[in-house]
Amino acid sequence: MGKTIDDFGAQWRRYPDNEGYYASDALFADICGPLLDPAAIKGLRVADLGSGSGRIVRMLLALGAAHVTAVEPSEAIEALKRNTEESADRITYVHDTGERLPDGPYDLIVSVGVLHHIPDPAPVTARALRTLKPGGRFLVWIYGREGNELYLRTFGPVRAVTKHLPDVLLAGICHLLTALLTVYIGLCRVLPLPMRDYALSVLGRYGWRHRFLTVFDQLNPAYAKYYRQDEARALLTSAGFADVRLHHRHGYSWSVIGTKPA
Repeated sequence: MGKTIDDFGAQWRRYPDNEGYYASDALFADICGPLLDPAAIKGLRVADLGSGSGRIVRMLLALGAAHVTAVEPSEAIEALKRNTEESADRITYVHDTGERLPDGPYDLIVSVGVLHHIPDPAPVTARALRTLKPGGRFLVWIYGREGNELYLRTFGPVRAVTKHLPDVLLAGICHLLTALLTVYIGLCRVLPLPMRDYALSVLGRYGWRHRFLTVFDQLNPAYAKYYRQDEARALLTSAGFADVRLHHRHGYSWSVIGTKPA
């Protein structure tokens, strides 16, 4: 787990920018799907687990969150503070892991693109349940196995190598793959290729920089799990959350929300 934290710390310090659709309210709404109305965030006390360089924190604040507790265990905490300094009076920065989230109570906790990098996320989900107010909700977004079978067969062996490469060498490879990805997005406009919806609805709206970051984010981390539907549901039900609902986002990932029982 320590290597994964260090990997992301270096990544977000090297690539700290959050701009355009990549950091937009519209993308947050896309992540939530039908599970959570972004308008409902206004006035809430929210915690963000794994804040990185502050992308999700800024989305939450733009949507009107009254206060955000931003939890980031890596040295990217400094990039997070710089990127959110204009709203620092509405943020509590926590340089620690999600299982040490400070007491709330929180109305909402979110964790976007984080739990699939934690070998044992149970302490984090348990802490989320403990710190939410009764009726509070926990929204997570994780990689899905369903819809990614071809990708995993192709790039699973590649990841076994790239996760050990120095960042500078990996960045060169990722720029090449970003060029290929851009061609693939173009082909998706005229052909029914795998992951076409995601390619056009999300990646097609990114500029080169954020397509590159998406590729880098796939090939760099020391650990990544792709959840089956039953595993995604169990992630929250096993922690004690009720009314757990799932959204198969663009057919390749899972958005999951659960409620703390009253």
